[in-house]
Amino acid sequence: MSMPPAGRSEGRGALAAAFDVQRRVIWALLLREMITRYGRHNFGFLWLFLEPMLFTLAVTLLWVGLDLNHVSSLPITAFAVTGYSSILLWRNMPGRLIGSIGPNLALMFHRQVKVIDIFLSRLALEFMGATISFIVLTILFVGIDWMKLPEDLLQVCVGWMLLAWFGAGLAILLGALAEDYDIVEKLWHPFAYLILPLSGAAFTVDTLPPGGQQWILYLPMVNAIEYLREGYFGSVVHAHYDLAYLVSVNLLLTGLGFAKTRVISQKVVPE
Repeated sequence: MSMPPAGRSEGRGALAAAFDVQRRVIWALLLREMITRYGRHNFGFLWLFLEPMLFTLAVTLLWVGLDLNHVSSLPITAFAVTGYSSILLWRNMPGRLIGSIGPNLALMFHRQVKVIDIFLSRLALEFMGATISFIVLTILFVGIDWMKLPEDLLQVCVGWMLLAWFGAGLAILLGALAEDYDIVEKLWHPFAYLILPLSGAAFTVDTLPPGGQQWILYLPMVNAIEYLREGYFGSVVHAHYDLAYLVSVNLLLTGLGFAKTRVISQKVVPE
């Protein structure tokens, strides 16, 4: 059996070592961010998912209390959980990355800590919080018979990951741009609230006029939520989405985000 060239083996070993260092750096930053944000007292790190869970729970109970089941043929509890859990997934990520470099400049005195590590650790924390909240609420409401399990769990997971990818790509790009342009931070928060009614959380595309359906699908998160709900409700819902468009937008956002992050990394001066 022929042995691989020594140079190739050393290259693979160096790459594996680099990934291992980055993995440990991101994990350390994630734990630091969790302790800094939630502290060690009261519920501590449980607020990671309790906070988004309480928000989604409040909206769900409000919809159930208003008896909105007659508005749609879809079960209102599952409709609210899938919609507002999705909002928390993609909306919170940019908010956590914008302005995140300044408070962590001291950490970048260590040469192993890079801007992208700070971004990825915060993204991982937001993803964990929203995902755990979604899972816990689903189990809770299934347990009390307010909603049923998804018809296609795999499709729900794929839709969730596509939505998370969109949120992460958007967050990395905005987080990097905010270091050069202060207006990004000022514009993002009002823009995020203005776009909420159009995000697909409180409606299905099929209920819109044909002309509106075409335009609303230009919003990437709508495609992801429609795909996720199709997996959850199955044949009960007539979903509209374009996965090729969604993946293309995600790739574009991610590529631009990483490129801009690399540029600002060269300009960041550790404290």
